[in-house]
Amino acid sequence: MKQLVEVDPWRIVQNGFDAENHRVFESLFSLGNGHFGGRGNHEESYTGDTLPGNYLAGVYYPDPTRVGWWKNGYPDYFAKILNAADWKRLTIRIDGEELDLSVAEVVSYERILNMKEGTLERTFSAKLTNGRTVTVETIRFISLAANELGALRYRISVDADASVDVTSWVDGDVVNEDSNHESGFWDAMEEIAVGTRTIVVSKTKKTEFVCAVGSELIVSVGGAQVPTDPVPFTRSLAAGSTVSLSLPAGEVAELVKMGANVTSRVHGGDEVLPRCEQVLDDAISDGFDRLLSDHTSAWATKWATSDVQIDGDPATQQGIRFNIWGLNSTFTGDDPDLNIGPKGFTGEKYGGVTYWDTEAFCLPFYLATAEPEVGRNLLHYRRRQLGKAIENAEKLGFGDGAALYPMVTINGEECHNEWEITFEEIHRNGAIAFAINDYIRHTGDEGYLLEGGLDVLIGISRFWSQRVSWSEQREAFVMLGVTGPNEYENNVDNNWYTSLMARWTLQYTLDSIERARALDPVLTASTLAAVDYDEASEPVRWRNIADDIFLPEDPERGIFLQQSNYLDKEMLTVDDLSPAERPLNQKWSWDRILRSPFIKQADVLQGLWVLGERFDLDTLRRNFDFYEPRTVHESSLSPSVHAVLAVRLGRFDKAMEMLLRTARLDLDDYNNDTEDGCHTTSMAGTWLAVVQGFGGLQVTEDELRLNPQLPPQWTRLSFQVLYRGARLQVTASEAGVEIQNLSEVAGTLTLAGGGLTVPPGETLLIPR
Repeated sequence: MKQLVEVDPWRIVQNGFDAENHRVFESLFSLGNGHFGGRGNHEESYTGDTLPGNYLAGVYYPDPTRVGWWKNGYPDYFAKILNAADWKRLTIRIDGEELDLSVAEVVSYERILNMKEGTLERTFSAKLTNGRTVTVETIRFISLAANELGALRYRISVDADASVDVTSWVDGDVVNEDSNHESGFWDAMEEIAVGTRTIVVSKTKKTEFVCAVGSELIVSVGGAQVPTDPVPFTRSLAAGSTVSLSLPAGEVAELVKMGANVTSRVHGGDEVLPRCEQVLDDAISDGFDRLLSDHTSAWATKWATSDVQIDGDPATQQGIRFNIWGLNSTFTGDDPDLNIGPKGFTGEKYGGVTYWDTEAFCLPFYLATAEPEVGRNLLHYRRRQLGKAIENAEKLGFGDGAALYPMVTINGEECHNEWEITFEEIHRNGAIAFAINDYIRHTGDEGYLLEGGLDVLIGISRFWSQRVSWSEQREAFVMLGVTGPNEYENNVDNNWYTSLMARWTLQYTLDSIERARALDPVLTASTLAAVDYDEASEPVRWRNIADDIFLPEDPERGIFLQQSNYLDKEMLTVDDLSPAERPLNQKWSWDRILRSPFIKQADVLQGLWVLGERFDLDTLRRNFDFYEPRTVHESSLSPSVHAVLAVRLGRFDKAMEMLLRTARLDLDDYNNDTEDGCHTTSMAGTWLAVVQGFGGLQVTEDELRLNPQLPPQWTRLSFQVLYRGARLQVTASEAGVEIQNLSEVAGTLTLAGGGLTVPPGETLLIPR
């Protein structure tokens, strides 16, 4: 853990230039608006260690797979969201010397991410080798109000009369650092440099997305716009324009740069360049100040429904807001073709594509804070890819409409090529099925079952029914050769969590068919006929499997077993490990990890969290006390689940340990890996730890439950939850719990076991 930034409730502050952690700060200071975004790179040149990144949502390349030993069923490629042309680039020369903080003597430096307003600000002073001292102030944003627009303002002054040459350019000659074959992904189409307007139009290889990234530069000195005589230039995949100024000592030159990022994923290929021009024209007409005002207003609206307030614990307050900021910067839910990458727009690791993290960890945040359409769009994303999920299952030998959703995807095809994950980590199907239930429980929208929900549930249930086999020895259905969420056990039999979710899905699918029939029997019959649902055989087999699937347990300890042979392992705990051996995935061989009892992330406990209302506290306590000491939390998704469960057990010290680990995972670079991007999907885990944990939020089949419990250092916790049309502001303090209904729909819930109704517009205070 590192103390990298100041603790502040609304800001991430870097005080002092730090070349050693420069990439970490680039990740922390990333910006995005759900449609495009990029790392917190300097606007001016930087020749030190840097990872430049500008990423356009949904624009990807199928990077050919590299494996040492090919196995049937491997995907041909790993999809990657591509590093795109950089609209921000400025090259600044002072009396002929290029401004570069890797070379200059940095006299002072401060960088601030203002999460409340969605801006990145930077102030520094640097002495060049030619003796000139330069002072710079910048502010940059990626507009939440206009999703193809970014803008920056760069103010520069020099301590002596100086000639200043400013080159504003768009650099499309970029690569992904994680490419499999070290090849470029872009073909040049057109480079335009007219006056101070520069545009690069390029096309992705193979996938043929056409993208136009453009910029416009406006120059002022002393507060007045000055005429310029720009010198434009173009080369393959780059376009720029140089403006020369004579800058008097102490006078401020202001450079305002507008950036447009337009893709054929949204527009027709022929429309991309005209649209780019239009975005720039509109931006110039509106002006920087108005664009900034619109942007900050959009962030104010976003924070009004998603903020979490914690009094008495500044470090956790900063952490939860940073994580909410990251989620809302990555996904806004207004485009059903988009999803949530594990690194968002902060880096390239994991390719920017979709994992089970979306349904298992992120969806609850959006269901509670955003309008129902956002969650519905996440469900539709999977519904549209059902055909591909059926194809994925067919490649592995399944048939008759069985659907296996991919572990990693951008278009519905599996693109992960580690056999123990691609073929075996099939619990992701359970998360996608549960997401449908989660959405309906939050919204009450059972009609979604007839808008695609049933199709997905039936496809997944068909997969489970074919994936199990009957064991005469156990006289039960077994699930052989799987990997659970705990990836430190591969190719195991009867992983408890996987089999639990298979059983739950089969039961829920059968229940959902009956619910759909009650809603609309005619449409239900048509839906079932369209998927060739066999009324005679399928329900019977599904019920038999649900009744007789083997879920391993140890009656003596009163615990569920990770998998059939877990107790054959040497029952060590994390306390038996030397700190020098951690993290295991960097210090141990994979063979040693697989034979050990150590758990990468919650597995049995994941099931006790997902289906929490089905298990009593004694069951939870026994399993938590057995598995938590054996969990090394080497997945960023792990601490949040433990935090929620620890609160339910009244283990506040453990809950706070786990909460801080997820809340400040990136801010304090816990795992020494923030340099390649922030852990965006695990950011949702921080919200879960606070709101489901200390807020006691549970949404069950038929009710909203709250049971706030504050740790000793907190004096107040406040958050919002949207439940079946009622938006409730929940505030817990030493005095009690206040519930304010901000909507026009009555809110019904149970608070610490007691039923309540909060009329529209009213507030109830329940003394502690």
